[in-house]
Amino acid sequence: MDHLPSWLLSQAAAHAHRLVADGFAGVGAKGYHYRLLSSLVTDGPASQAALGRRTAIYLSDLVGALNELEAGGFVRRSPDPADKRRNVVAVTDAGRERAGELGERVEAIQDDLMAPLSADERALLAGLLRRLVEHHGRTGK
Repeated sequence: MDHLPSWLLSQAAAHAHRLVADGFAGVGAKGYHYRLLSSLVTDGPASQAALGRRTAIYLSDLVGALNELEAGGFVRRSPDPADKRRNVVAVTDAGRERAGELGERVEAIQDDLMAPLSADERALLAGLLRRLVEHHGRTGK
């Protein structure tokens, strides 16, 4: 089986998932927290629905993660002035700081995951994986 790209990708993905989960758990966070805070810092406030779309997090998971981030003081939700039926999520100063901490953590996790590869190999692998993801995202296959 170790000659099948699908099997190799799934094994690598499972290992990456464990490293990410363990790495973030060590600082009381989750991967969703990083994705949400990073998106809010980079792209600005958004409705919960828009935030879910831009981070590719399902609504049910999104609400739970936002509840955790709000309880920690990292985000705030407020009614959208244009449509009171929806909330706008914004990052707080504490959330910006937390995003920076989690960004450092994710870099360390990437280094651990990619340890056996040179810098050129890492870039090549990331580029090839990006092409696969983009292709299958476009075609839906």
